[in-house]
Amino acid sequence: MKSIAIGLAVFCVLLSSAAQIAMKRGMGAPSGADVGATYLHALTSPLVWLGLVLYGASAVLWLWVLSRLDVSLAYPLVSLGFVVTMALGVLWLGEPFSWLRVAGCTLIVVGVSLLAMDA
Repeated sequence: MKSIAIGLAVFCVLLSSAAQIAMKRGMGAPSGADVGATYLHALTSPLVWLGLVLYGASAVLWLWVLSRLDVSLAYPLVSLGFVVTMALGVLWLGEPFSWLRVAGCTLIVVGVSLLAMDA
């Protein structure tokens, strides 16, 4: 049962990362518009809505994860979202690649691995 909960936790992280990418794509590049126009654009963007739905699904599934895992194990897995989202940003959004960011993500993965070994 614990391995299923960890797998679902990782799936939640992937959903959250996909939500970030969808919302970023839905918002596009900054246009210099005022705050009202930015929010109007967000409210009318299907990709922003997709991102919000993905976040909602992730939150609902996360409740099941929290009912099965210690929060001290589950919550550090959320930090893997930084790694996934950075990789997706570079690969799908064409964001800049940086070895310093890779080093930071490596530290996150090492830290989560250490926490998981103690579980």
